[in-house]
Amino acid sequence: MTTYLLAGDVGGTNARLALCAAESGRLSQIQTFSTSDYDSLEAVIFHFLVQQDKPVNAGCIAIACPITGDWVEMTNHHWAFSRQALQTRLGFSHLDIINDFTAVSMAIPMLSQDDVIQFGGQAQVKDKPIAVYGAGTGLGVAHLIPVGQRWISLPGEGGHVDFAAISEEETIILNILRAELGHVSAERVLSGMGLVNLYRAIVKSDHREPEPLRPRDVTERALAGDCDDCRRALALFCVIMGRFGGNLALNLGTFGGVYIAGGIVPRFLDFFKASGFRAAFEDKGRFRTYLMNIPVYMITHEQPGLLGAGAYLRQTLGHVL
Repeated sequence: MTTYLLAGDVGGTNARLALCAAESGRLSQIQTFSTSDYDSLEAVIFHFLVQQDKPVNAGCIAIACPITGDWVEMTNHHWAFSRQALQTRLGFSHLDIINDFTAVSMAIPMLSQDDVIQFGGQAQVKDKPIAVYGAGTGLGVAHLIPVGQRWISLPGEGGHVDFAAISEEETIILNILRAELGHVSAERVLSGMGLVNLYRAIVKSDHREPEPLRPRDVTERALAGDCDDCRRALALFCVIMGRFGGNLALNLGTFGGVYIAGGIVPRFLDFFKASGFRAAFEDKGRFRTYLMNIPVYMITHEQPGLLGAGAYLRQTLGHVL
């Protein structure tokens, strides 16, 4: 008989829940709930579990916030709870609460060639470190390293490292954003609002007044060819994405690959393919040849957070991924 586990991927807007087969990691009964419709994470989980006709007594929930102890407070939502108290109320024998990019990183060993698109480099090297990052509401970063037959995720807040300007154009943009924001992190230019920040700084650098655009507006105008400023912003976004990914590759020698999680990039995939992303990824001076063979992949799997939450829990319970 198949044993089923609870896998969850919770953000500020939606909570995705699924059953995960303990042996295979296969996901089923995937459902998406609006977080605004429920008073707590506990209420969502109970609502989901009562619909299932299979016993579930262990789970793993990935949440978009730092996880530092028993008490969990979401960054972009009002939900807050004790992991131990939630486990007790659910009647689970085991419950993990992990960062959302810990889950995304743990999904990588479960991905097939059909779940990714490769951007340059050669084949990944087995048993070498992996980096994963993704631009969405924020900029998530994690590393994954193999230890024996296990995978260990190294989460962090790498999206908040300093934005390093390389070109004269980027230096001008950095100075404009620094005057507005103070500290300018990579997330300030590599996230949804990062696109808007780039657009605004580009316009201001020409002593003009930017329009009050949303991230979607910048992307749509750039792709339609209706706005040179938006197109410059999107092109620069791709270049900075490449440089940031190259930095991650250098940090741990990620010959196992650098993975880009979903979010923003899939919305302009053709533009991204033709951009300066890969050249910027390799543009590390004396270490260009070091990076040339490292592959970059974009994850196309629809539910990497759920897949990774299930993988994290399965490994914790003794299964080999």
